[in-house]
Amino acid sequence: MADSDNPKKAPATQAVSGGRRKQWTEAVVNPPVWRASTHLYDSVEDLKTGLKTNEDGRFFYGRRGSPTQWSLADALSEMEPGAAGTMLYPSGVAAISSALLSVLNPGDEVLLTDSSYDPSRSFADAFLKRMGVTAHYYDPMIGGDIAELFTDKTKAILMESPGSLTFEVQDIPAICAAAKKANIVTLLDNTWATSRFFPALEKGVDISIIAATKYIVGHSDVMMGAATTHKKYWTKLRRTAQQLGQVVSPDDAYLTARGLRTLEVRLKQHEASALTIAHWLKDRPEVGAVLHPALPECPGHETWKRDFLGSSGLFSFELSKGDEETRAAFIDALSMFGIGYSWGGFESLALPVDPAKYRTATNWTLTGPLVRLNIGLEDPDDLMADLAKGFEAYNKAQSC
Repeated sequence: MADSDNPKKAPATQAVSGGRRKQWTEAVVNPPVWRASTHLYDSVEDLKTGLKTNEDGRFFYGRRGSPTQWSLADALSEMEPGAAGTMLYPSGVAAISSALLSVLNPGDEVLLTDSSYDPSRSFADAFLKRMGVTAHYYDPMIGGDIAELFTDKTKAILMESPGSLTFEVQDIPAICAAAKKANIVTLLDNTWATSRFFPALEKGVDISIIAATKYIVGHSDVMMGAATTHKKYWTKLRRTAQQLGQVVSPDDAYLTARGLRTLEVRLKQHEASALTIAHWLKDRPEVGAVLHPALPECPGHETWKRDFLGSSGLFSFELSKGDEETRAAFIDALSMFGIGYSWGGFESLALPVDPAKYRTATNWTLTGPLVRLNIGLEDPDDLMADLAKGFEAYNKAQSC
């Protein structure tokens, strides 16, 4: 629950002070870790009173949280102007799936961007299909023309901007405006930007979702998801999460809140280093396209420039020639980039990605193999030297 009585603060101040009201912290800097499944009542009458309330700050049972979880939810709500509350989940995928289940019923249709994160597609194509919900995919560059896809069964739109593999930036305000006219709920996977770089609710989104595993945690050691919404959908979101038994551990909530305190300085460094490396890659003869929203050639760049307050450390680039084997040679030669899923941590990662196989509404047009980079907090000069070694291995593999 957001503390609306506090005056608006700068983002860096919000990240440091959010969720640290005395109600949660008492006399210490960080909210303590409350490990408790059972909450005790003073009397049977108090027990009955507890059954009548359902909000953060009211003890009930461990599944509804304690000050450790409540303070984190509070902090995330404060960072999203217009928020009524935030629910926490044990992963980003759990946040996406639970949020969709809170607004969809059998017989409904949901629209998803064709650049969707693969687990989102899997949930829509398998689980939602089993419960009688039909998923349709749309061109991420469709903008307000998405209204042409609406039917009387369309009840929700799941957006992801930019796409986490291909980085198209959608016109979220135009899509949300069209959806509101048709009384369709809009949900956004806002993990890449967070509310720091894209205040989703202010831009018209109904439910803003983040895999807090990434930039909020920042240290690659906790799984966490969050969904933040305004008053209209808050009760639905909260009740669905509780009915599904969604709960996060207080230890994970504590670590997530600790990561949040340094979000501002980390995001600035991720942004600066990623831009340095993206521009460097543009000049490499081995590189075809660089898919970074802050670069003019990235689809939706003008929308990014209009709507976003910054860029993060995740982007992709196309190798101008070669195949899976030469791409593997490039990645395997890197020593400062780990090979692994996820992103947003302090360490750099490189991942081979093949978006064509996930597309159903649009065709993927780039022909060279794609590599996704998470630019961490290492010195960018060291990272570029490491990438140069990768290109040496790539060129050697090309000549064989």
